[in-house]
Amino acid sequence: MRSRHEQVVKSIHPVTAVVAGRMRSSRLPGKTMAELADKPSLWHIIERLKRVRRLDEIVVATTDEPSDDPIRALAQTMGIPSYSGSTEDVLGRTLSAARSVGARTIVQVTGDCPLLEPSVVEEAIATYLRETPDYVSTVLERETFPVGLDVEVFSTDLLAEVDELTQDPRDREHVSLYIYRHPERYRLVGIEARGRLRRPDLRLTLDTAEDLAVISAIYRALWPENPAFTIDDVIDYLDSHPELAEQNRSAAAR
Repeated sequence: MRSRHEQVVKSIHPVTAVVAGRMRSSRLPGKTMAELADKPSLWHIIERLKRVRRLDEIVVATTDEPSDDPIRALAQTMGIPSYSGSTEDVLGRTLSAARSVGARTIVQVTGDCPLLEPSVVEEAIATYLRETPDYVSTVLERETFPVGLDVEVFSTDLLAEVDELTQDPRDREHVSLYIYRHPERYRLVGIEARGRLRRPDLRLTLDTAEDLAVISAIYRALWPENPAFTIDDVIDYLDSHPELAEQNRSAAAR
């Protein structure tokens, strides 16, 4: 007879990263495919996710608009499945993408995080496995990691429940909003950064032209010599180039 822990370990698999991305963006159109060290941003996200040992699969969730054909083509070239769905209903699109590959656990990341850190994704999945909550997030109550390392973990069944419970446009646009706004219904667990990773002052998300300039500079400096560079390398580089880290800090206030 299997122990409860063994049953939990089995029940969460397949653990699947769902990467949401589209070409149309009001602030930075085309950012999902923006070039960083001669490769599309989405290519880097997928490559970084491939280094997460606890992930079983990756799927790209994009829209059915023709403008997102380059995203579908890149996923196919990289041997990654993709799902095309609603532009506005990101919750429904994410759920359908997860179901299309038989995911039992969703690791939610977005297409604007080209510096996502594999070790942080590993920690989020490990926390979900160890504590068996309904929802794990690195940004549950506040930012403690550098902005742009966001990871959320929850079951496909939970998202299916939320899909039935709410048709509020805000909930449909922001996949996990309903979950973390109902702590009386769901058990939520937050992960906070420790030590030198506790740097919410650093903005590493890709949402503006200034963000693109900063992240492009980081990739030019670090990726050619070490494609597997870590967040520690990024922090070291930005601390030694404070003028670069300053370039996009005002973007968050817009």
